[in-house]
Amino acid sequence: MTVQSWRTLRAQKYQLTFRLYLFLNLVSSALSVFSPIYDVDIFPLPATLIAVGSGILLLWNWRYARIRLNVPIISAVFGCLWAWHILSKTQILYSANDNFQLVALFSVLFVGTIAFSYVIQRRNDTFAQGLMYKLLEERETLNGLSMLDPLTGLYNRRGFQFRLESLLAVGAGQHSVLLLDIDHFKAYNDHYGHMMGDQALMRVSAAVRNSVRSRDIVTRFGGEEFMILLPNCDIPTAMQAAERIRQHVYDLKIPHMFNASVATHVTVSIGVAPLVDKDINGAIAMADKALYEAKNMGRNNILTSDQVPAV
Repeated sequence: MTVQSWRTLRAQKYQLTFRLYLFLNLVSSALSVFSPIYDVDIFPLPATLIAVGSGILLLWNWRYARIRLNVPIISAVFGCLWAWHILSKTQILYSANDNFQLVALFSVLFVGTIAFSYVIQRRNDTFAQGLMYKLLEERETLNGLSMLDPLTGLYNRRGFQFRLESLLAVGAGQHSVLLLDIDHFKAYNDHYGHMMGDQALMRVSAAVRNSVRSRDIVTRFGGEEFMILLPNCDIPTAMQAAERIRQHVYDLKIPHMFNASVATHVTVSIGVAPLVDKDINGAIAMADKALYEAKNMGRNNILTSDQVPAV
């Protein structure tokens, strides 16, 4: 059941209860006017007011079902009118008549119980609604967590796909893709251990995230591979973002003795490609070729798909 269907069901339930309450008031008051248990020489004004009011409200609620009326106030008014009716009729009767008072009391209690149950239902449904919203928030939180990489806090592939679909649904635009890889990271893990490797990944991912705009989609694409989708960004601007990333990672100065051919600390190589005709797989393939060539050029490099030598 969705939130909307639950709200519709709740509104229909309230409407049915309210109409039943008005209908019973109408029938009870009409019987009191036209077929009373005891005839007295007095015009039953309170019962007439209840009958007329119930009929008008019943027709109003049928015609304008979406307009919600204040049921507690209506119940209080009808309760006062019923009390007036019983009191006035009791005073006119020549002798104390317990049967009339008992029948009248049970009738009012029966009708009043419906109004009271309406209020109780409202309280219960308010509690249920709060609980439902809390569960929905927790579900959204869990969905959000399932789209994030637990180590780095970046999007995983599922989260990337969700953000990509949202971006492409907005409309066409000039977007760019960066694919970066930590140089010689397998050797880093083998020498320093996976715990230090995880620390390096967290520091690198933070540097990448801090190097781009808040609307850019940063994803952990593989073990030591990251992908960044830059919305509304041409290749020259994407190259500037890639250089910021490369420099920020370099400035972390994470020791890496097995990267000595490039530097004495951790570096990254980056491939850049445009996203053409919403073909994300084609863009990733071009960025991957550029990344491969950047590594062949000595690592700690940036290369665009246009700079990849033709085969």
